[in-house]
Amino acid sequence: MNRRRRAIAAAITVVCALTVLVSPALTLPAAAAPLPPPPQQPKKTLEEVRKEIDGLYRQAAAATDAYNLAEEKAEEQSEEIVKLARMIVAGRERIEDLKSRAGAAARAQYRNGGLPDGAQFVLTDDPQLFLDNAGRLKEGHKATKDLLGEMNRTQAELTAYANEASLNWTKLEANRVKQARAKKEINDKIEAAKKLESQLAAEERARLLRMEEQERSRAQNAWLGTGVLKGGSANATAAGRRAVEFATAQIGKPYVWGAEGPGSYDCSGLTQTAWGNAGRDIPRTSQEQWRLLPRVDVRDMRPGDLIVYYKDASHIGMYVGDGMMVHAPRPGRNVTLAGAGSMEILGVVRPD
Repeated sequence: MNRRRRAIAAAITVVCALTVLVSPALTLPAAAAPLPPPPQQPKKTLEEVRKEIDGLYRQAAAATDAYNLAEEKAEEQSEEIVKLARMIVAGRERIEDLKSRAGAAARAQYRNGGLPDGAQFVLTDDPQLFLDNAGRLKEGHKATKDLLGEMNRTQAELTAYANEASLNWTKLEANRVKQARAKKEINDKIEAAKKLESQLAAEERARLLRMEEQERSRAQNAWLGTGVLKGGSANATAAGRRAVEFATAQIGKPYVWGAEGPGSYDCSGLTQTAWGNAGRDIPRTSQEQWRLLPRVDVRDMRPGDLIVYYKDASHIGMYVGDGMMVHAPRPGRNVTLAGAGSMEILGVVRPD
């Protein structure tokens, strides 16, 4: 019996051991299956790349306008702060002079027992002398009152100057922040566009350039086909001729955002400098030129007028006649002649 029990116990032990060995909980984990490769993104067509690059450069142009406007405002605030600082210095010098004069008057009264000099003449037994000097005393009182009034006014002006300078400083710092933000956006967009172009083979880049030229030519021919130039004036004013001569003399110089010459230009830097050379100051950015200069119908434009492009007024060129304009296109390009209708026209403005 004991032998049988020992045999059963041994059999149970073996079964349990086998069960543990084959238990799924203790089996070695299977090697993880490799993840499938990410799906291949469809390759962009060259036309899609062209549109993407064009969009990036247009965004950079809009950011350039924001940068130029912030820079112009910062310069204005800096000049205003300098002007106010000079006014504050002059005001403080005036206060010191007034204090000195007030102190002299106070010391004179102290020496005369609290009476001003004029009062000593009034306190006399001679009626004629009294009458002669009564007016002097009145004038002395008025002078003292005027002196105190001028001190109060000057002090109030100083306070106003200081408050205005503080406000201008706040605006200056805000415009500097806008400049830095716009500068980063410009650089980011330009770098992204350059990266896209750099990924193209030499043959593709050549094709891309031809596609750009074909697109510009198609738009120009469609624009001319509307008869928009029929009846327009080919005669520029004397100032307009000078502006055109200056702008066309810059052909071949590189586009650099924020540049106003003489070695490089951005689009509005070219138009502003050209008209400045012709004796007419105009705003710095294409958006401000569009907003502030007198507008004319496209059919009435003449050489020297400025053509504003795209709905956000982010690009501008100068009409030179015969359906052509001169402009600074974008980074990587030079100042050049192009068809006036080769891009989407927003409108035309006339500096003179």
